Amino acid sequence: MKKFVLSLCALAVASALHAADTKRPNIVFIFSDDHAFQAVSAYNDPRKLIETPNIDRIAEEGMRLDRCLVTNSICGPSRATVLTGKYSHKNGFYNNSNSKFDGTQVTAPKLLQAAGYQTAVIGKWHLISDPTGFDFWQILPGQGVYYNPPMIRNGERIKSEGYVTDIITDASLDWLKKRDKTKPFLLMCQHKAPHREWEPALRHLGHDKDRKYDEPTTLFDDYSGRGIAERDQDMTIAKTITPKDMKLVPIPQQTPEQRKEWDAYYGPRNEAFKKANLTGRELTSWRYQRYMHDYLGCVKAVDESVGRVLKYLDDEGLAENTIVIYSADQGFFLGEHGWFDKRWIFEESLRAPLLVRWPGVTKPGSSTRDIVSNLDFAETFLDAAGVPVPKEMQGRSMRGVLAGTPPADWRTSFYYQYYEYPQPHHVRPHYGAITDRYKLVQFYGTGEDYTELFDLEKDPHEMKSVFGQPEYAATEKELRAELSRLRKELEVPEKDAPETFGNKPGDGGGKKAAK
Repeated sequence: MKKFVLSLCALAVASALHAADTKRPNIVFIFSDDHAFQAVSAYNDPRKLIETPNIDRIAEEGMRLDRCLVTNSICGPSRATVLTGKYSHKNGFYNNSNSKFDGTQVTAPKLLQAAGYQTAVIGKWHLISDPTGFDFWQILPGQGVYYNPPMIRNGERIKSEGYVTDIITDASLDWLKKRDKTKPFLLMCQHKAPHREWEPALRHLGHDKDRKYDEPTTLFDDYSGRGIAERDQDMTIAKTITPKDMKLVPIPQQTPEQRKEWDAYYGPRNEAFKKANLTGRELTSWRYQRYMHDYLGCVKAVDESVGRVLKYLDDEGLAENTIVIYSADQGFFLGEHGWFDKRWIFEESLRAPLLVRWPGVTKPGSSTRDIVSNLDFAETFLDAAGVPVPKEMQGRSMRGVLAGTPPADWRTSFYYQYYEYPQPHHVRPHYGAITDRYKLVQFYGTGEDYTELFDLEKDPHEMKSVFGQPEYAATEKELRAELSRLRKELEVPEKDAPETFGNKPGDGGGKKAAK
């Protein structure tokens, strides 16, 4: 039935759009993994962690979106949402533990392909099943590795020597050069970086000249003022970081030549660390500094990649008819609350960077706080190409927002739900409603259900739940009603399917919220 519906969609649009191929915009979607908005200089993080001039260029020539919220802050589910324009409970990909993407369902690349677009995905895929809807695909198996990564090209296993970000960029540019230049295209260039274990390119070892980074004010958060979920997680720099994360053990994928240069940088520093015999807060602070060097070194390679792609578009005269989007699968903690990783409804995890250059639509140097989402990417791709958006998709085209004229009925609240538990980081399942100022969060499914409420205006770092405080009674009532409305509108089931948690079935939150 899905294939039949897709065929009807294709027949409806293909003939009408075929003659307009030269006018329809190309779409270059550059997608990184775990790239925190705090590590994009266009977002002006007070720590000034890094300069990303090439990513910033997209904002300078287009729009920076400050409230791009994800539906489920974890790698695979985010990618499934980008493709389908649907929440996890609709596209069937809930977690990274046991979900497998159903490639027969309707996706934006399939519809664009049927409408005459060339389509390619290159880089991280992380959806278990093979890509569908792409004329060309070259993907990393699983998470992929940073050095000399095996890849799968249209079903054939290959291996290249070098650094993964460079290899993905080379393959993307090679595809652009060889494409059918009579057709518009969708290129999804999807980086592994800066995903854990944050292994920089050799050229970026020492990129920060042993800079001492300002620590986030919440690095030593004790989680008071919140519930058991925040205290019971396993994703802290103090306790969860491993020797491999900290580059204290070898990387098996490196060649002897790569290893020699790697050891020349890390070797002396690791020896000094061992001699210092740090403990407690001093150890956590050392780990934070090493984490920042490595993570930001990975970001530097991604920024260089963006620069190479933008230069190709300029050199080939394609820039004026190409939409360029830079985003990430979710946000990421860079020491805030003592954490790395993502998963939470909290700001650093929930918010992804999003910068868009759409000639003729986005005003150069503009920005917005309108709530957009990875849920909207598929619909925006289709709208840009003049392809009808299927009713089953749950987001909306961002064209009006990107033009600075959002529709009068644009969303003012957003629904979030995270499932994967108990592994790998013991972050408890939760869902919630988010507005410009508040978050109502329901933790569920573990036998210790409870609710939290955060006031982002008074508590931007989300350090204290104000749930149950009399002065927030009206807000709580309003958000409960909004949460109920969103769940109904999005057709969220009262109980989750058994496979949603990945490791442990649980109640889907249909019970009354615990106080």
